Amino acid sequence: MASRRIPIVAGNWKMNFDHLEATYFVQKLAWILRDAHFGFRRCEVTLMPPFTSIRSVQVLIEADRLKITYGAQAVSVTNQGAFTGDVSADMLARLGCTYVLVGHSERRKYHPEDDANIVDQVRAVLAAGMKPILCVGESFEERRQGIELEYAVGQVQDVIRDLNDKEAEQMVIAYEPVWAIGTGMVATPQSAQEAAAAIRTHLGEVYGDDVAQRVRILYGGSVNASNATQLMQEGLDIDGFLVGGASLDADEFATIARLTDKAASARR
Repeated sequence: MASRRIPIVAGNWKMNFDHLEATYFVQKLAWILRDAHFGFRRCEVTLMPPFTSIRSVQVLIEADRLKITYGAQAVSVTNQGAFTGDVSADMLARLGCTYVLVGHSERRKYHPEDDANIVDQVRAVLAAGMKPILCVGESFEERRQGIELEYAVGQVQDVIRDLNDKEAEQMVIAYEPVWAIGTGMVATPQSAQEAAAAIRTHLGEVYGDDVAQRVRILYGGSVNASNATQLMQEGLDIDGFLVGGASLDADEFATIARLTDKAASARR
């Protein structure tokens, strides 16, 4: 049966672009996609700017009525109070964010964020009416041991185990093998599909097939215009990409979006 899931191409800018650079990028990306007659109803394009650029992105998108969505790279588990440097889910929702990245490997490594904290972040995002993009994936060590699928599925289970069906349906899961992030290395289309299929199978076991078939699963890890098509063609459980470095180039990011749309349309 053909998938009815709308694919997503999400650009994680990480700590790049000030608010002026962000505005220029969004304008350029919108022009490129408009000239290409891009079908936003068939494929969603979303951007994850740094906190300091979200307001500028919001103003531009709303003023020009662009169909690009946007979100945040991180979120606090608290709503308000004496938490210097934190940004709450409610604050992000008021800025019009649709998505929030949760559990990215760089957040897990450098801050660090543990499973309990990530669970609380997911709940905060859902309570504020936004959608979490939960990042999971193994390091070289788990892959060397041959437990990469169990590891990724286990990370999903640790976060979703207390969610009900409606909450689970709002989740987007990004499989990002840590060894492929920012390294130029990329999982083979077969291994990316195996991981996505394992995650979807687990969702089906927990929530039933209807819910599992609604959850969108992305692949991330050195995605670019050269490998996007093959990853989508061979990954029937892959519903788009979480793009890092290539999302900083408007032309390449737009190409990835067009290729994703084309590959997803061929499935239907």
